[in-house]
Amino acid sequence: MTLNGCSRLIRILPRILSSRNLLTLAYASRGSLSPSPCNSHSVVLYSRVTFTNNLLRGYCSGSDTDINVSHEQLKKVLATKSGVVIDVREPWELREYGNIPGSINVPLGQVNQALQLDPQEFRERYGGDMPSTTNNIVFSCLAGVRSKKALDTAVSLGYSNVQHYPGGWEEWAKNEILQTKR
Repeated sequence: MTLNGCSRLIRILPRILSSRNLLTLAYASRGSLSPSPCNSHSVVLYSRVTFTNNLLRGYCSGSDTDINVSHEQLKKVLATKSGVVIDVREPWELREYGNIPGSINVPLGQVNQALQLDPQEFRERYGGDMPSTTNNIVFSCLAGVRSKKALDTAVSLGYSNVQHYPGGWEEWAKNEILQTKR
């Protein structure tokens, strides 16, 4: 599984980096430079790279602590309005189970398109302010799977300060709704 993930990273990394003009890639093929990684069993990237704002964090196996938001951290983001919380569940799920107060509903299937809209059109469709590529965005869903996919989509679109709430609505409801019933 790790090897498969590594080969996937090697295939997409040049495309991601070249589209952002971060570096020039060179592939090594037995001592000579080759334009294609397919000519060699091992691919070596030669460059000095500075990754600002963890641009590639969704594609590496590094620590998830910088992208995961705890229940308390999410409450702080909502209370201080220091970020935009986007719930990527379907509208029927919000009607059926409830929603995190202060979040904006953008279903997962619409995240890619929504994050490329004009801010006014975003506001009209989703009822909240569209985040800029540098705003803090926290994605949430039911249990953390779809919010991680939304995070990866946002990173691929150039959003640099994205996180997700892996506990999702299930954790929020357990902590908030049960506390109010005591």
